[in-house]
Amino acid sequence: MKHRLFVILLMLVALPSIAQQRDLKDYAGDKKVNFGVKGGFNSSMMLISHLSVDGQNISNIQNEYKIGYFVSLFMRVNFDRHFLQPELSYNINQCEIHFSAPKSDDLIATPHQYAISSRISCFELPILYGYNFVKEGPYQMAVFGGPKIRYFWDKHSENQYYNFHQTSIKEEMYPLNLSMTMGIAVTISRIFFDFRYDIGLHNISKKLDYSPNNLIEVPGDEQIRFHRRYNTLSFSLGLYF
Repeated sequence: MKHRLFVILLMLVALPSIAQQRDLKDYAGDKKVNFGVKGGFNSSMMLISHLSVDGQNISNIQNEYKIGYFVSLFMRVNFDRHFLQPELSYNINQCEIHFSAPKSDDLIATPHQYAISSRISCFELPILYGYNFVKEGPYQMAVFGGPKIRYFWDKHSENQYYNFHQTSIKEEMYPLNLSMTMGIAVTISRIFFDFRYDIGLHNISKKLDYSPNNLIEVPGDEQIRFHRRYNTLSFSLGLYF
């Protein structure tokens, strides 16, 4: 992970010097089509629609934000002040939740503090519509939004479960997921940065496989039920070619 962060930081530091070597009169947005690259950091939050452990519904869930990162290639098709921008990015999203289960006479001898930590690798394909409400010379400021398709790379994702009574817990995620993206971008010549917020629309957790605790009798087929989606706030710095 450290070497990936170093590559992203190196790229972000190098972008301004690369742009200085280009003709500053050749602004982004002057062409019908622009291509570009960007990288940055994100912070994700799990939104839990349903979580039950050992037959007990959990509501007192605390989110802990963690920093992830991403790199992206994109194309922008310009229509005066309007534009369409498809992107393809590789993302690492990290987040963690903590919670405690309600006390039960059946669980007196067991711990009640739990944690779930996620590190999710995914490819993302957003299709964004944007509008430049400022477009003067080399300066642009735009708002944008649109749908995003996520493909979760299960092989390179990791979900850890702490202090659960069950063992060998493994989460299977739905491979495809849909979200909505909105944000704001500022461009100076060919350098730009943007802030965006992604809203997850669907549950990403398909099922949990685990070895049950035979010492605890819980009615029903599952001792753990977990439905979640996640929202992400991100910042990126990039360069138009």
